[in-house]
Amino acid sequence: MRRDCVLTVAGVDPSGGAGVAADLKTFSAHGCYGMCAVTALTAQNTRGVYGVRTVEPEFVAEQIRRVFEDIPPDACKVGMTGSAEVTRAVARTLREVGARRIVCDPVMVATSGGRLLEPGALDALWELIGLCELVTPNLPEAEALAEMEIADLDGMERAARIIRERAGGGPAVLIKGGHLDCTDLLLLGGGTEVLRGRRIETGNTHGTGCTLSSAIACGLCRYPLREAVERAKRYLEGALAAGLELGGGSGPVDHLWRG
Repeated sequence: MRRDCVLTVAGVDPSGGAGVAADLKTFSAHGCYGMCAVTALTAQNTRGVYGVRTVEPEFVAEQIRRVFEDIPPDACKVGMTGSAEVTRAVARTLREVGARRIVCDPVMVATSGGRLLEPGALDALWELIGLCELVTPNLPEAEALAEMEIADLDGMERAARIIRERAGGGPAVLIKGGHLDCTDLLLLGGGTEVLRGRRIETGNTHGTGCTLSSAIACGLCRYPLREAVERAKRYLEGALAAGLELGGGSGPVDHLWRG
C-alpha cells in the first residue's frame, strides 16, 4: 500500500496550532503520509510569539535532501522560513531535488501579531515563490508582496497580478480575504475567480494559513489546483466550525474534526 506523501518545510509551534504540527495533522486528516524539514524553533502559544531561533541554512537543506533521496514527496508545502539565508537555502534545495507541486504560505506575522520573517528576507522570498505552483498570502502578506494597500476585490486582483509578475509569471495566486468578509481571490491562468466562504464566528483562528496551504498541498496530489483549493477551503471551514476551545488567546482549529 502506498499513500500520497507530502513534505512540509516550516517552523515549530510548541503549542501545536500552527507550523509543522498543524501541517502534519492536516496531512494525516487527508490520508497523506507527512514528512517535515524544520526551518525554525519558536517559543509561542495562543497568546503570542516570545522567541524565534532559525535553523542553520545548510542543515535545513540537508533535511530536505535526505527526505527526497528516500521518500520523494508528491507535493510540498513551505511555510515559515524565518530568515533570508534559510529562505534561499530552501529555494535552492527544492530546485536541486526537482520538487513539484509546491505550495508556499509566505508566513510573515503570526495570528497573535508576532513577526516570523526577518524584514530583510522579502527579496529572498521571491526566489522561493517563483518555484511554486501556488502562493497563498493573506491580505497583509499580499500588501507586503505587492507593495500596495488592498481595500476591496479590485485591489486583491491587482495585487495578485503584481505578485505573479514579480514571481516570473509562474505561480497561481490565492489571496485569502478573511479580513474582507471571507472572500478569497484566485488568480489561475489568465483569469481571476472570487471564492466566497462561510464566515465562522470564532476567535480561534491560530494556524489557519498553515492549515489551508497544507490541505491544498494534499489536494494537489489528487485533483487539479482549482478543485484542491475548494476542497481545502471546505476542510478549513469544518475545522473552524468544530469549535475547539484551547488556550487563552487565539486558539487552534480542530484539524481532526472529521474523526
